[in-house]
Amino acid sequence: MAPDRRPGAGQSGMIYLDYQATTPIAPEVAVAMRPWLADKFANPHSPSRQGREAAAAIEVARGQVERAIGLPGGSLAFTGSATEALNWALKGSLERAVPGRNRIVTAATEHAAVLDSCEWLAGQGADLTILPVSRDGLIDVELLDRELDERVAIVAVMLVNNEMGVIQPIADIAARAHAVGALMLCDAVQGLGRATIPEGPDLVAVSAHKIHGPKGIGGLWMRSGTEPATLIHGGGQERGLRSGTLSPALCAGFGAAAKLASERDADDKAHVERLWDTGIGVLGDRWTINGSTNERYRGNLNIRREGVDGARLIADLRDIALSLGSACASGSGRPSHVLRALGLTPQQARSSLRIGFGRYTSEAELIDALSRIDSTGRAQESVAA
Repeated sequence: MAPDRRPGAGQSGMIYLDYQATTPIAPEVAVAMRPWLADKFANPHSPSRQGREAAAAIEVARGQVERAIGLPGGSLAFTGSATEALNWALKGSLERAVPGRNRIVTAATEHAAVLDSCEWLAGQGADLTILPVSRDGLIDVELLDRELDERVAIVAVMLVNNEMGVIQPIADIAARAHAVGALMLCDAVQGLGRATIPEGPDLVAVSAHKIHGPKGIGGLWMRSGTEPATLIHGGGQERGLRSGTLSPALCAGFGAAAKLASERDADDKAHVERLWDTGIGVLGDRWTINGSTNERYRGNLNIRREGVDGARLIADLRDIALSLGSACASGSGRPSHVLRALGLTPQQARSSLRIGFGRYTSEAELIDALSRIDSTGRAQESVAA
């Protein structure tokens, strides 16, 4: 039998089902990065010929990411991560807000990069409102309306939730924010390459390693006229707004990943839909899906089962890579704040698993993994009973 050449395959027999934590680097991305890791080492901010060549490669990559985002009337600044982009968007927007606009409105299911930044800003005097979500994980836009007034500076809501895949009505939320003169920040880290980013947001955070690109690079798309104040000072390399020497290799990798995501959009989505249907069929009706099944990116299968200890199940299936929730918080030992926001009990949250699949997941390995997850879950359930 020929060896499996898919990215991530053949790692000691590991089945990789943790696509929300990170994705395997696409072969095309590795090829695009390689020259900038070896001979083409010039500083892209140098006026030398080699520096100008590196700068040109960065601009090509910028255009590729902007086209993948697909929004008109703005531009992208590269950052060291999506976490940096979200910090910059929130803190910089509050710094530039007119006097009297010091309110932030966000949701209880946001990523820690948003919630922790908002809490920090609240400690600096901002007025923070964290909206609850319904049992299916969606924001009640009528409740949002009641919280919006002329004091709101920014509304921050993610497109695709990183723990359960639920898709929020971003265009509607942005329109309601704009109606009171507020900005709208969209965390599209899990959405880029997986769901259409709707028009409306003023600021959009993205990340390369969630779309088969390299780690260590993200970006903030900014609608013209809504740029936040500078967060990192120094040489002002990114449009005078963000300082630091850019890595041509990382930028080229992000650009190649974004271009590939655009080209493979229909195929990737169809593949994920097939895998979702397959997975649901394997698991059966003893597992409950957390969050909406309609308004959802289907490459995120967050499930729970009574009597299951998620952490122990993962330990028992060490050759299957999956998680309990956000990679940033899984080691804390605390139940997921996202699942608790749905109204789940601590025990229900601890009995939950996040299974993430995508472009390089085969149907056969998904069936194998889910069959073993189901078998292990049934064994735990019988012991608990």
